[in-house]
Amino acid sequence: MERRFTLPSFCSIVALVASTCPAIGRAQAMDQPNLGIAVNAVALPGEVRDRTSGLSATGFDSFGDSSSELSSPMAGEPAAGSGEKQRDGLPWEGTRHWGPLSRMSIGADVSPLGIGIKSAVILSEYFDARLMGNFFNYDTGNFELEGFKVDANVHMASLGASVDVYPMNSIWRLSGGLMFLNGNQISATTEIVPGTSFSLDGQNFYSASANPATGATPLTGSGVVGFHSREPALMVSGGFGRFIPRSNRHWSFPAELGVLFMGAPTIDVTTSGWVCKDVKQTKCSDISDSSNPVGQAFNSSLQTQLAKWRKSLGVVTIYPIFSYSVVYSFNLP
Repeated sequence: MERRFTLPSFCSIVALVASTCPAIGRAQAMDQPNLGIAVNAVALPGEVRDRTSGLSATGFDSFGDSSSELSSPMAGEPAAGSGEKQRDGLPWEGTRHWGPLSRMSIGADVSPLGIGIKSAVILSEYFDARLMGNFFNYDTGNFELEGFKVDANVHMASLGASVDVYPMNSIWRLSGGLMFLNGNQISATTEIVPGTSFSLDGQNFYSASANPATGATPLTGSGVVGFHSREPALMVSGGFGRFIPRSNRHWSFPAELGVLFMGAPTIDVTTSGWVCKDVKQTKCSDISDSSNPVGQAFNSSLQTQLAKWRKSLGVVTIYPIFSYSVVYSFNLP
């Protein structure tokens, strides 16, 4: 038996979509044009229907061009042609730089090597190259200590270069390099007050008093302790924080801890003047007079004492490096 659709049953079906029968639906479409749906005709059996909307191709108007209304640029997307490199899934603020010479930095620190000035440049995603210089100078001025008039000076000057490696592209860093200029040293000059006693290698001596008749002058000396017996010197260090952030961030605060394989410190002493073996200064000699027993005894004791000092310092072949830097980075054209 053939079943036929009647108008009331059709209205019941359409009511689920348009909430009204055809006549009322057309009135609402005229009153509310923004709905974008109008009923034009009664659908006939066999019409092709849209699988997505379930609406008749001839019974309803299309919704219009929704692509122009729904599509919009993503927030934070860089302008076309900006040339910025993006990490997948990150906004433009997450831009990463790791091309060779794409970014460099300049910074400063304070360390046992003195006041440091350093500059770094990107080599790749995992590597940086760094150049560093350090300097410091301090003069104590003249002071007297137990009969010794002393003027001491601390002089620090060095220049080196290193390569920084960031394993697994992390903030942790391993560095290796060379210090190819090392002028670090401590120097002092002294004049021993006449009559002051001192000991060298267990032997007691006295600084002579000035005597125009004999030409005697008080004993003076100068000494230098150098921290640069090995040039160039190997540097090895580690730390955290990048000297050059891979993003567009400018400021960074890297820390570093390591050692400098400088070799054993050197000690050089120069002396001049007269010394005596007794407090009454009856047995005195110019220390440059190798024929006088007093001069011979002084020079022998001095060389023996220097050998002992050099042996003691010989176990110190490394120099500590630790610093906390303030660094400013910027992009290169």
